[in-house]
Amino acid sequence: MNLFDRVVGCALLLCGVLATPATIAHESRPAYLEITETSAGRYDVLWRTPVLAGQRLPVALLLPSELRNIVEPAERVLPDSIVERRVITAGPNGLAGQRIDFPGLQTTITDVLVRVAQRDGTHWTALVKPGQPWIEMRERQGVFAITGAYLSQGVQHILLGFDHLLFVFALMLIVRNGWTLVKTITAFTIAHSITLALATLGVIHVPAPPVEATIALSILLLATEIARMSRGQPSVTSRLPWAVAFCFGLLHGLGFAGALSEIGLPQGDVPLALLSFNVGVELGQLAFVAVVLVLRAVVLRLPLPRRAAQYAQPAAYYAIGTLSAFWFFDRLSGFWT
Repeated sequence: MNLFDRVVGCALLLCGVLATPATIAHESRPAYLEITETSAGRYDVLWRTPVLAGQRLPVALLLPSELRNIVEPAERVLPDSIVERRVITAGPNGLAGQRIDFPGLQTTITDVLVRVAQRDGTHWTALVKPGQPWIEMRERQGVFAITGAYLSQGVQHILLGFDHLLFVFALMLIVRNGWTLVKTITAFTIAHSITLALATLGVIHVPAPPVEATIALSILLLATEIARMSRGQPSVTSRLPWAVAFCFGLLHGLGFAGALSEIGLPQGDVPLALLSFNVGVELGQLAFVAVVLVLRAVVLRLPLPRRAAQYAQPAAYYAIGTLSAFWFFDRLSGFWT
């Protein structure tokens, strides 16, 4: 059994992992709290919680008793979230030292992204984890805290972005040469970094449903390319994998931008937050590639029977193609939802 035969067999295992119910990925979308000081001791509060299958994520916002509502909370129900707005007063001491709790967060796998902007131009961003479902307000925040928050979100997004991972994995099945693989992954990285920055900064705008549906189609295309290679037929992707990776990387970058737009960027630290998120995506992607390469090395050492290759090859590209086709039609239905 040659290298390609054995590595293709790994696709069955990966597709089984990536077929995990989408609810995990959706629940991982962060809740969002934005507090903006409009006058001395007066703050506009925006609280957004994701909606999954018509149900609100079981995370609440609990403000300390010292903070009083000037304008009572008003909710707006959106297709993917519930947005609550209110106006509060914190008195002459402001928010510094106040503790805000998020009851129910500890029972989820999501986070809460907190952004605070003050009248003097200072602002800070923090990420609240389920292990500590509360945050203490502070006056200022350093660069490292912003970097850590958006770096974490980038890693989390790529590792739970099953479609992006499956695309990278399909590329690895097609590319057999180590140096060619480096060029291919680099081209994919450069491409999605370009569109991520352009879309996040508002230079370009493409609606999310067509982007997500086309991403699924890009994976389906790679599945057909794997099938052609297994039959010994010529393949454009096998000849120019870096070019294909670059073209579709531009598309995947728009998908990353959609996720980042849900989180939001801190005013005044947009470049830092954007860079941190992108670095997080790359770190997660490199970790995934490393795991696949280790798995490849393990498979090469297994005494697999020759007949396994006969069934592994078609099973692999059928699994990848079926999963990507399901994603495509599922996302296509979102055009009219």
